[in-house]
Parts: sequence; structure tokens; C-alpha cells
Amino acid sequence: MGLFDRIATLFKSNINDLISRAENPEKMLDQIVVDMKGQLGKAKQQVASAIADEKRLKDQAEQELKASQDWEQKAMLAIKEGRDDLAKQALVRHNEHREHAEQLQTTWQAHALETEKLKNSLRDLNDKIEEAKRKKNLLLARQRRAQAQQRIAETMSSMSEKSAFEAFARMEEKVNQNERMIKASSEIDEEFSGDKLAHDFKRLEKGAGTVNAEQQLLALKEKMGMLGSGSASPRKALGKGEETVSAEIEDKK
Repeated sequence: MGLFDRIATLFKSNINDLISRAENPEKMLDQIVVDMKGQLGKAKQQVASAIADEKRLKDQAEQELKASQDWEQKAMLAIKEGRDDLAKQALVRHNEHREHAEQLQTTWQAHALETEKLKNSLRDLNDKIEEAKRKKNLLLARQRRAQAQQRIAETMSSMSEKSAFEAFARMEEKVNQNERMIKASSEIDEEFSGDKLAHDFKRLEKGAGTVNAEQQLLALKEKMGMLGSGSASPRKALGKGEETVSAEIEDKK
């Protein structure tokens, strides 16, 4: 049973601790499974030897029992032939073989019980190895997930650095400032270069074309029918102004 004790030690090892200290956990776990399979092969050989011994004891017990029966038949034959002397000798041999058969039968039964225990231990060991193989895949999956989570955490940590985003913000402000400077320079050039009188009329024309809020309000009220008949719209008032100016021009003529 020493072999099974050594194999059990492999299962009692802290595999998670081994993984944390191993450079290549997958290779390390594969090697553990290979070692366990090697121990399993040795255990199978020992169990096979125990089974062979059991069968040999059983065969010997059956042979002794058969020999005992044969000598009993010979004793009966001697009695029939009137040879009691031979019959007694045959019965002595019969008793010897019967005793041997009984002893071998007892030994075989005890050995059979031990062999059955070895078989059960071997089955348990094989099941544990299969469990270890499944556990190996689970542990490797957990290890890979932990490594992936670590990489994600490192990536998120690097993304949380403000230096890069602050650099973009400073660059954006610089571009905005440059655009403002260009616009200001353009306005200065327009304001203080060329024909000043032409610029003044240009601004005047631009202002004249702009509709102020008061005019928009009156136009909207007119559209809604809220102005009385005596109220003049900005457009009509403007038309009357134009007529007055025209009349004055005609009078001067």
C-alpha cells in the first residue's frame, strides 16, 4: 500500500500554490498528470500480481480438494477389493489433502478480500486521475482568465492617465486660439486697410438689411391678425415714407 500512499500525496499537494509559483502552469499540470499516470501504471502491475496470486491460491486449493476426493475413491476401491491396509493408507492421504485444501481455501479467501480492496483502491485512483485532468483544465481556464483580467486592469489603468487627454485639450485650445488670431487679423485688415468710406457704406448697407426685433414682432402680429385697421405695418409705413420723400422731391423741382 506504500505506492498508493505516494500517489495520494500528489492529490494532497496545493496545486493552486504550485500554479502561482510556476513559470508555465500548463506544463507543470501536464507533468503532474503524467506522473500520476505513471504511478497508476505501477499500481496496476501490483494489483495484477495480487490477482495472479489469488488465482494461484484458488487453483491450489481446488487441486488439493480434488486430490483428497481421488484418494477417497481409491480407499473405497481398496475396501471393495478386500484390501483394508491399502484403504487405510489411502484415507491417510485423503485427510492430508483435505486439510491442505481447507488451509489453502482459508488463505485464498483472505487474499481475495485484500485483492478486492486493491481493486477498489485502483478504481478510486483512476477516478481521481480523471478528476485531476478535468480540474487541470478548469485551473488553466481560471489562470488564463486571471491573466486576461490583469491585462485588462493594466490597460484600464493606462487609459485612466490624464496626461494624454490633457495634451489633447491643450492642443485643441491652441488651435482655437490660432483660429481666433486669424479672425482678428482678418478683421483688422478689413477695418484699417483700403477705402474707409467704402467700408463705412458697406457696414451701413449691411445694417440696413437687418430686420430688428421690433419689426419682426409687428410683422408677426400682423400675420396673426392682432393689429387693428388703423395700425400700419412696418412695410406700409415704410411705403408712406417713400411717398412723402418722393412728394418733397417733386415740390423742389
